[in-house]
Amino acid sequence: MKVMSTIFVALCGALLTCPTLLAASCESLSSLSLPNATITSAQVVAAGAFRPPEGDGEGVFKTLPAFCRVAAMLRPTSESEIKIEVWMRVSGWNGKFMGVGNGGWAGSIRYFAMRGPLARGYAVASTNTGHDGQHTDASFALGHPEKLTDFAYRAVHEMTVNAKAIIAAFYGDAPKLSYWNGCSTGGRQGLMEVQRFPADYDGVIAGAPANNLSHLEAGNIWISQALHKDGGSVIPPTKYPLIHDAVIQSCDLLDGVKDGTIENPERCNFDPMILKCKAGSGPDCLTGPQAETAREIYGPVKNSRTGEQIFPGLPRGTELQWGIHAGAEPTPLALSGMRNVVFKNPHWDYMELNFDSDIGLSDKAQAQIVATSPDLKAFFDHGGKLIQYHGWTDPLISAQNSIDYYRSVVAKMGGDVSALNNSYRLFMVPGMDHCGGGHGPSQFDMVAALEAWVEHGEAPASVLASHALGGKVDRTRPLCPYPEVAEYSGKGSSDEAANFSCVLPKKIGNASSAGALQ
Repeated sequence: MKVMSTIFVALCGALLTCPTLLAASCESLSSLSLPNATITSAQVVAAGAFRPPEGDGEGVFKTLPAFCRVAAMLRPTSESEIKIEVWMRVSGWNGKFMGVGNGGWAGSIRYFAMRGPLARGYAVASTNTGHDGQHTDASFALGHPEKLTDFAYRAVHEMTVNAKAIIAAFYGDAPKLSYWNGCSTGGRQGLMEVQRFPADYDGVIAGAPANNLSHLEAGNIWISQALHKDGGSVIPPTKYPLIHDAVIQSCDLLDGVKDGTIENPERCNFDPMILKCKAGSGPDCLTGPQAETAREIYGPVKNSRTGEQIFPGLPRGTELQWGIHAGAEPTPLALSGMRNVVFKNPHWDYMELNFDSDIGLSDKAQAQIVATSPDLKAFFDHGGKLIQYHGWTDPLISAQNSIDYYRSVVAKMGGDVSALNNSYRLFMVPGMDHCGGGHGPSQFDMVAALEAWVEHGEAPASVLASHALGGKVDRTRPLCPYPEVAEYSGKGSSDEAANFSCVLPKKIGNASSAGALQ
């Protein structure tokens, strides 16, 4: 069958899309035998007929082509219940495979993430990571260590291996290239694959990775504690715009363009003390304790005894999103993880977290979830390409975390940034929130950039990003590989990417951010 497929592809010549020569009917895959796996269903879904189980957003699936939908249960251990789905176009397969990531604590197949790759011609797979539930709930891990391991790394690897086997059975040929695309937990999963299973994927997109989950949870709780202190140190949400406006006033023009967005927050040294009330309190100023609270949010979370950084603070420009941490409890990701995985107490009080003594306990309990190893040599050696991106106004995972990880990889490679650029690039996105949205240009096609890099050797010197208002694009900007930033030429509209170029940033005090990497 493989020989027939090769001849068929040759006959297609330069056609953009060829009819797909199938090795097996979709329904026959129900009897496919795979180690530690059971095919639970295999059926063709007619063009435009797919409806997600939750029934939301049905319209976005109506443009999908006909595809073979395979569901399977993977049981690498007696406790494992890893659900996966693999979608394969009936015709027009591009010969490639893409795995898509989850969010939070996962718990479901990511149907919305699968539709894009399928539409582009990919065979695509997703997993629930071994449990069903809300992405905000880590209770599945309480008393179930194997399920925690499935979530940590095993489910994605097992999904990848089995998906490739299913694809080969259906098309009669294995995928010629494999890609990963995920953000947040999906970004962590991508980095985990690169670090633990470097041969699984040829190209990986890791957006806003929650790769240092243990410390990320501590960082979220640090902010929540700061915003829930007793007395006058609590910053009322009504004052978040006050602080944000002052930050923009102070740092917006550092890049030479007044657009309400800070291009490079690393250059912004705004001190909230300038908003301190001259006397008492008022709606247009901060009390001294409130200004100190703002400083705490910007500053890194540290062990007070050793001075060691636990997690970076939120960059300046995130103030309008601080309300995420000002609710009755911290973010569900952080609180549920600490309660169910670390302290194993569903009623644990987050105000009791001791940043000096409890982080070690958290590190031990969540060690297998962490994907912070800077050793990516095995992935790079087989030609793997990694694109990481992060929104500067992300309120859930500090953007500085991505920079810290990037720098750790640079250090591991002996400080050779030029060599690293051949395999790994980080793109910081001004004005983008968590995995998308925000007031800056936050719509971009990282998949196309990764394809050009892996398949044609064209490393992304920049990536075009756009912002739309009312469905109409009103601003475009180039995203630049860190540590470069977009610099306005001074000519033409500052809303057009063509009038910007990627350059190394100007000096910050006595050193530049670029210099810190050299």
